[in-house]
Amino acid sequence: MRTIAVLGGGIGGLAASYYLCKSPQVAKVVVLESSSRVGGWLWSTRRSDGAVFEHGPRGIRPAGAVGRNTLNMVDDLGLGGDILPVPYSHVASQNRYLYVNKQLHRMPSGISGLLRTVPPFSRPLLLSVATEILVKKGKEDDETIHSFISRRLGKELADIAVDSLCRGVFAGDCRKLSVRSCFPLFYNAEQCRGSLTLGMLLGSGPSPVVPPGPLAQRSIKESWAQWSLRRGVESLPESITEYLQQSGKVQLHRDAAVKHISPSAAGWKIHLEDGVVSADHVISALPAKALSAALPSSCQPLIQQLQDISSVTVAVVNLEYEGSILPVTGFGHLLPSSEDPGVLGVVYDSVPFPQHNRPDGQTTRLTVMMGGAWFQEVFGDPDAVTEEHLLVRATEAVQRHLGVTTAPSWSWVALQRDCIPQYHLGHFRRVETMCNFIKEKNLSLSLIGSSYGGVSVNDVIFNGRSAVEELLGAKV
Repeated sequence: MRTIAVLGGGIGGLAASYYLCKSPQVAKVVVLESSSRVGGWLWSTRRSDGAVFEHGPRGIRPAGAVGRNTLNMVDDLGLGGDILPVPYSHVASQNRYLYVNKQLHRMPSGISGLLRTVPPFSRPLLLSVATEILVKKGKEDDETIHSFISRRLGKELADIAVDSLCRGVFAGDCRKLSVRSCFPLFYNAEQCRGSLTLGMLLGSGPSPVVPPGPLAQRSIKESWAQWSLRRGVESLPESITEYLQQSGKVQLHRDAAVKHISPSAAGWKIHLEDGVVSADHVISALPAKALSAALPSSCQPLIQQLQDISSVTVAVVNLEYEGSILPVTGFGHLLPSSEDPGVLGVVYDSVPFPQHNRPDGQTTRLTVMMGGAWFQEVFGDPDAVTEEHLLVRATEAVQRHLGVTTAPSWSWVALQRDCIPQYHLGHFRRVETMCNFIKEKNLSLSLIGSSYGGVSVNDVIFNGRSAVEELLGAKV
């Protein structure tokens, strides 16, 4: 491969470029980012007084092969000394809340929590888990998350806990999201073992092998639940960018929106506002809809499938309050859609990551997440909604849920448009059809990023790596 073009400078595009740089087979990588900054949704504000606020993902999980893979990358980039780990024993890992019936309820944890009836649930969770083993296997090749959990664990758990979880993770509606694509572990557990419980206990099929480096080994030894970085998660894309620029192989272009890509004798011609880039192969980390607009008409079936992948807009409101204002300590709380469709949840940032508070004087940092699949219904057109309105809704939620009567001393409203792709029912089939089309037409094109195979930071980084290994036919 002489020249590989990477479309999109979010964490997916940067990760793919990082892995391309590791290979002697690759001579040149051209990264094209449409905005003035790289890193995509990994976006941190560092205030001059030392406080750090996240406008996208905040804590990254170290678990599994994909979690180890990210930690190995963090190690390689020399960021190990900046890591802020949160172990499972930490209060932020132990205490997670649901806001149901206008009250905060701590999610049951540990054996005692499973044995007792804990509100808002009407029976002990262990009963649901115990009877789950007897439930017959589903017949369909895909199912909504709500239907799957209702069938296996009961409607109450689906309506309250899983509805809330899907809003927290995907900002999405569990009645539309696919269990096979959003929670492959659950789907595979049922397919392989006939039961979620048995699948979790005995394993449910092969998973990728990623040997843990020193940092990943430390995360296992110290039992981390999640981690961040001293200067915020944006440090990760910043460090990758620095690595790419020092490699001598990479040209990184900001403000370089891809208008159109057309096939050429050698591969592709990528048309920008002010010029053309030629490449042997294109790795697209663009959102599905953005790629669909750039492809030539000869790719019509692929364009159609890409357009069918929708995404949601989330309002992320960071708030800082003077003093200690939380009535409870923990990671935060989520809301089922029946409680308040507009507010997805509130993260108590100061609890897991007190290091991000300003060093002098006590403060409490919170993040309110709003909208998602309910954005239009609650707030109307994202182009018409004002920051003032979103700020008022966020502070009202904090007042109502946490009893905070003082006004925040500082706030930041970020409207993250189309930030989380929605894997609706049958998503796996769409992705399969797209991959088959690319193979059949022998297109020198790889699809990566959150539109296809996982929305978490870990998934996106790992998918970038997998695409590079598939392209080069070698481990990187």
